[in-house]
Amino acid sequence: MAFNFSVLASGSTGNSLYIETEQQHLLIDCGLSGKKMIELLGQIGRRPEDIDGILVTHEHSDHIKGLGVFARRFHTPVYANPKTWQAMASVIGDIPVEQKFAFSANTSKTFGNLDIESFSVSHDAADPMFYVVRHQEKQLTLLTDLGYVSDHIKGLIRDSDAYIMEANHDTEMLMMGRYPWSVKRRILGDTGHISNEESGRALTEVFGDRTKKIYLAHLSKDNNMKELARMSVGQRLESIGLKLGREVGLFDTDPEHSTSLTAI
Repeated sequence: MAFNFSVLASGSTGNSLYIETEQQHLLIDCGLSGKKMIELLGQIGRRPEDIDGILVTHEHSDHIKGLGVFARRFHTPVYANPKTWQAMASVIGDIPVEQKFAFSANTSKTFGNLDIESFSVSHDAADPMFYVVRHQEKQLTLLTDLGYVSDHIKGLIRDSDAYIMEANHDTEMLMMGRYPWSVKRRILGDTGHISNEESGRALTEVFGDRTKKIYLAHLSKDNNMKELARMSVGQRLESIGLKLGREVGLFDTDPEHSTSLTAI
């Protein structure tokens, strides 16, 4: 069986990624209501009862909104680092101790035939981290919710087969928009979110011969548009000679609908 994934939802209102091999069925984040999570899994023909574990990136509500309900209803193991467990405790409610597991930042864990490496990012949460997922010779990177892409992160994620990459905002839309300056400053800062332009720049530095799929994720509903993100990132990729649609696919994600279940 192939190494498959689907971005169940991505955006400022909720985020979740589904990953599977023949041995493992995992979620990274559970940022929508329990009911919506079931619906999103159904869109790709998968059942919540079959999820073997949920890995948490950080405690912001758009990443954990449905976590407690889902984990209790389906008896799903949950993995998070100690500071994130502490930060989200009052939000997710009680989870049976036998379902609670530690997955510290900058460490690796094996889930069946998946090897998953966590890495710290710069974001305004207790101990935010994202993941590189490896199966045999294939590598998937999930990277959203960060103020900048450090050289260390670039080294970890270089030449992935597929990227799910933040393109949170268009800087001009953000600056001209209705947000108060304090919020704009947070988004633009080193612990905020990366823009379309910053996303494209980082991708040109980590893109490798194996890279075939890029999904633009965590788009702001107020300060971005799918077409704008795709154009901005696409122009950056084409500037290094890549032929979009032939050498690499550039795809949207959506806050309400799952992407097709795709093999890496």
